[in-house]
Amino acid sequence: MVLTEGAGVPIGLDHAGANLNDHKLLKGTLDSIPIPRPQPTAKAPQGICLDKAYDNSQTRDLVAEYKLTPHIRTRKEEIDIKALRPGWRARRWVVEACHSWLNRNRAILIRWSKKEENHLALLMLASGLIAFKKARVATLKTAPCSSLPG
Repeated sequence: MVLTEGAGVPIGLDHAGANLNDHKLLKGTLDSIPIPRPQPTAKAPQGICLDKAYDNSQTRDLVAEYKLTPHIRTRKEEIDIKALRPGWRARRWVVEACHSWLNRNRAILIRWSKKEENHLALLMLASGLIAFKKARVATLKTAPCSSLPG
């Protein structure tokens, strides 16, 4: 399970076997955020976008503990909105893109490592590479033309 910020940079992750429901990994994922979050306020609330699998009281209670506002939308709602507004993308698209970027690494796509620690280390390394690439692209976009290589 991956938690990303708005641009798709992974900021937290947790993993388990394929036979565990996703909502059971939510606490571990929220706890894995490496830097302290700013406290949400009335003017600057913090939300979390989840899919229908997280629509239960256990998840809502956990999200409330972290002072996050849950945005849970069903797939049907997303399809209806997309029909009304062509070009609209679901908020969870950034997470799905992050999953795609992680799956570009063969050792993560097909889990070869037997030890849980090794697999988690590969996930963290891939997440760090994604963050580095995103930061580099953002730097190149804001840099003046004279400082660009080439």
